[in-house]
Amino acid sequence: MHSHITREQALNLLKKYNQEPFHLLHALTVEAVMRQLAEQLGYKSDADFWGLCGLLHDIDFEKFPQEHCKKAPELLGEINAEPELVHAVCSHGYGITVDVKPEHEMEKVLFAVDELTGLIGAAAKMRPSKSTQDMEVSSLKKKFKDKKFAAGCSRDIIKQGAEMLGWPLEDLFEKTLSAMRATEKAVQTEAEELAK
Repeated sequence: MHSHITREQALNLLKKYNQEPFHLLHALTVEAVMRQLAEQLGYKSDADFWGLCGLLHDIDFEKFPQEHCKKAPELLGEINAEPELVHAVCSHGYGITVDVKPEHEMEKVLFAVDELTGLIGAAAKMRPSKSTQDMEVSSLKKKFKDKKFAAGCSRDIIKQGAEMLGWPLEDLFEKTLSAMRATEKAVQTEAEELAK
């Protein structure tokens, strides 16, 4: 699947509707993880498309939190996003804000890693290194079990995402954490630039 949208168009739309540095960092993180996982899972030629879905998945969240995943099609329409991209973006709200079901493997990955990258990011902040670079899956599992830690990150959604994919939770943790490790520096640099 190839998109006719350029990354530049996607970034411009993102910046139009997202000013919070935290939201910009999240968008870039999910984009980077999606690209990495596309390559790992045998969708190398679709990596750009997977990335765009990650970059734009929360397009409507900052300005229209009450209409999350419902307002997205209208905003994505501004850059003539293809139906597949719109469906992917909306489907990450499945069972939460919309009943658009993740069908493609990419959509299931997006559903699963969206919440998990948040949990990993919060766990990284607590480390002396402030980084994922020295984080082990075992310490992530502890944070996952501790319901008080990053309580806003839904454990149920992460579990549901792993189930949708047919992956053991540990595999999802391992893949997402290694993707974040590999891209952390580049993502942080770009996020700082975007937030200026």
